Amino acid sequence: MSGVDRLLASARAGLQRLTAQEAHDAAKAGALLVDTRTAAQRSHQGELPGALVIDRTVLEWRLDPTSPNRVPEAVPGALVIVLCRQGYSSSLAAASLRALGVDATDAIGGVEAWLSAGLPLHGGPADVRE
Repeated sequence: MSGVDRLLASARAGLQRLTAQEAHDAAKAGALLVDTRTAAQRSHQGELPGALVIDRTVLEWRLDPTSPNRVPEAVPGALVIVLCRQGYSSSLAAASLRALGVDATDAIGGVEAWLSAGLPLHGGPADVRE
């Protein structure tokens, strides 16, 4: 097993990962859906309804409720569901957020699983947070 595979397995060991449908349902019930895909990936695959787009490079600063640089939606106790293209980097991101005390998880298979499940996309501009 490679080093990155061990890191990924360790990250996922602490997560209650969701299916795409579960992530969609949780977002409809008030969970914070966070899309970390690149602009090119979002352009190709489409935008997720209700998702905040936060670049992976600033994710922890935007979602830590104690950070002065947080987004207003980052409140203590909020469930954060991170999605990436295939569900790999989102696992690492969710584990990092959990280390900060954020209730975070990710979606198995990422946006590709979302699309395969026939879940809705958003036609308007993305809610990009920098």
